[in-house]
Amino acid sequence: MNKKTNLQYHPFHLVSVSPWPFFISISLFTTVLGLLLIFKNVENITFFFFFIFYCGFLSIVLVAFQWWRDIIREGLLEGSHTLKVQQGLKLGFILFVVSEIMLFVSFFWAFFHASLSPNIEIGCIWPPKGLNVLDPWGVPFLNTLILLFSGATITWAHQLILVGNFYQTAYALAITINLALFFTGLQICEYIDASFDISDGIYGSVFFMLTGLHGSHVLVGTIFITVCLIRHLYKHFTRTHHIGLESAIWYWHFVDVVWLFLFIFVYWWGKKKKKI
Repeated sequence: MNKKTNLQYHPFHLVSVSPWPFFISISLFTTVLGLLLIFKNVENITFFFFFIFYCGFLSIVLVAFQWWRDIIREGLLEGSHTLKVQQGLKLGFILFVVSEIMLFVSFFWAFFHASLSPNIEIGCIWPPKGLNVLDPWGVPFLNTLILLFSGATITWAHQLILVGNFYQTAYALAITINLALFFTGLQICEYIDASFDISDGIYGSVFFMLTGLHGSHVLVGTIFITVCLIRHLYKHFTRTHHIGLESAIWYWHFVDVVWLFLFIFVYWWGKKKKKI
């Protein structure tokens, strides 16, 4: 009688049963529920609403940590990430970035709809009359230079890991993280000093929605690169197997390009008076 074996005769990775997709869905639902309760009861917020939100957010962090641990273990210790699997992971991440692009396209659509054809309610002029908008050549231009430089440093890190330069790769990633934190700090200062807020009509809504959405992506990208730096210091990456770092680099370049569109259209072009 022939014995059954678990030999794998194909290059693909069949995902094993995992509880994390179920738990992450519950965590996301709890977090959103907490936010909705807080927003709906702004004038009568209780500790229970914050408790729901924080429980959901903490669950997301814990589940993400466990899920990432399993994926790292698959690629690093089990050898499941063959070349064919890596191609699939890259394609999946590219599709994720495309979905993020479409998200920004929807909000840019709202911006151009409001700015190219301003309604009579805002005086048929863009930016709306009486609104003191931000100077594009101040903090926004400085942030543009910071992000462009960070894009150069993370590309430098990619080139260094390809040639096997361990220490300079770590330095380049650390520089990128510090530039990202500097960008976020300047963005917070800009929000504090702004003379308008998200409730100031359509301009405030689209401005803070676009820049805030981008800022959240910068924060996610910063965490992404930080995790890659930690993994690099633990020598998880090699010259031929560093798909996690490549994904972080692609994501950061996506963040750079979106900011260029924001600076050109929202800050610079959007500041010029347009009438219909």
